Amino acid sequence: MIEFNNISNETPYRIFKEKYEDSLNANQKIIEAICISSFSSDENEVNARFVNLKFVKDKEFIFFSNYESPKSRDFISHNQISALIYWNATNVQIRMKAKIKKTSKEFNMEYFAKRDIKKNALAISSKQSNKIASYEDVSVNYEKSLQKDNLEQCPEYWGGYSFIPYYFEFWEGHESRLNKRQVFEKKNDEWNQFFLQP
Repeated sequence: MIEFNNISNETPYRIFKEKYEDSLNANQKIIEAICISSFSSDENEVNARFVNLKFVKDKEFIFFSNYESPKSRDFISHNQISALIYWNATNVQIRMKAKIKKTSKEFNMEYFAKRDIKKNALAISSKQSNKIASYEDVSVNYEKSLQKDNLEQCPEYWGGYSFIPYYFEFWEGHESRLNKRQVFEKKNDEWNQFFLQP
């Protein structure tokens, strides 16, 4: 589930919320999954991965991650991302482009303290994406964290990322292949609306 807080009344945000509710009502599974694509200036390559979109606050889309992960290093080297959601229950795809930044330490601490302690134990114990000898070691580190760590204290290396899209594309698939592609692109603080051919 995605939590909406005082979502913007601007047209693309209203459409996003409508598409979300349609998909939720159609029993979309894993509705919070969003693919974030980033570029590493150091490696000169593009990376993509799914994360869980937790909040839409006003105009901000927010997810959480380890700040020492490869994607975090990508965001430092190149702060422009693309984001993609696909809800198969309604055959809707939403593409976004944005600049990304960290959320505040205070926001991270407040959110972390409210989370399930098992999720926090994993966040604390995992050096995300680092090589490890075996999967068994992951379980051992997790169990140690459950027993020994303060599971309400947010570590410095964990927190949120926020992005405010300057581009939305709402794609609606149809059996006829006459797919609808509606775009909103922000220029000079105004949304320009147009359609793309399928």
